[in-house]
Parts: sequence; C-alpha cells; structure tokens
Amino acid sequence: MSRLTPPHPHTPLSDDAWLALAPYVLPRAPQGRRIPDLRHRMNALFHLASTSGDPWKSLPPEYGNPQTVARFFRRLTHAGLWHRLLEALAKAPANHPLRAIEHAICRATRRAARLGGMPLLLLIRRLGLRSALNGPPWLLPDPLLSETLARLPLPRLEPTAASIEALRAHLKSREALSKAALGRRHMPRTVRWAWP
Repeated sequence: MSRLTPPHPHTPLSDDAWLALAPYVLPRAPQGRRIPDLRHRMNALFHLASTSGDPWKSLPPEYGNPQTVARFFRRLTHAGLWHRLLEALAKAPANHPLRAIEHAICRATRRAARLGGMPLLLLIRRLGLRSALNGPPWLLPDPLLSETLARLPLPRLEPTAASIEALRAHLKSREALSKAALGRRHMPRTVRWAWP
C-alpha cells in the first residue's frame, strides 16, 4: 500500500521557530536531569509527524534511539504540550514564528490524539484547528454535539396520534445525532492518511 506524500515535508526548526517553541517544551526528564539536545529531539518528533502513519522504529538513525524519542513524545503529551501549543497558535498573529511551524505542530498533535483523548479533541474543535484532527471531523467523536444533545428537551407528550408520531421522529433524530456525536468506531488507515 503506498503512502501519500506529505504536502509539507519536514524541515529542521529555524532559530526563530525554536526560540518561539522552547518555552513550551519540558527541559528536564522526570528524574530531574536536563535533556541534552532538546531542539534535536523536537526535530525528530516533527520529522516523524510529517510522515503520516510511520511507526517510531522508522525514525532515521541521525535522530537517535526511536524508543527514547517515543518516550519523550508521550511525556510531552501527558504534560499537555500540544494543548498549550494549540492555544498559543490560536492566539498568535499571522507573522508569529510559531505560525511557521503550525503544520508540524498540527501533525504532531494528530499523533498525540489517542494519548490526549477527549480533552485534546474538544480543544481542537473549540479552536477550529481542523488540520490538527487525526481524521475527517464528521468521522470523529464530537463532544460539543454530545453536550448539546444532553440539554435538548423532549417534546411534550399528549395522547394524540400526531403527538406520538412527533415524539418518534424526535427520538429517531436524537438517535442519529447521538451516533454522530460518538464518531466512527473504526476508521480505516487510508482515510486517516488521506486527511490533509
């Protein structure tokens, strides 16, 4: 099966982009020791994120041990890095250095979607950064729709045939919206890879 070529191939972080990104990245490991080359490690993450669904082991050797980079990625995800970066992107003006790496940040956020869970998905939808979603929005869970459905009142039921028919139609619509709010249980990889 052939992979789609990413529209934005990976380029290493420029000095301006790194200076804008550095305050958001954890400089120390959980044990307290400094991470030797943080910029190089972030370049590794963005390189792999630019290749749609490649596994960690396909990371080029110049970026170091793939397991170390994968652990670093998980640690950053659990620490909320992608949440903070997306919020910063949403507030940043068009000429901000983070905008130069917006595509890389959104692609890395896609990889973090499974670890970030529903809070990350909700944030992406709230900010309107569709390119950070890891698939087409109409196939993914929609937490906002779920909240809207929970607040919908049921129509009043009166003992008339028209009222009962209206209630049936309402419940059928509500069921369809509930299914849409949950998203697809399984999405083929080709659909994820094709999502720009």
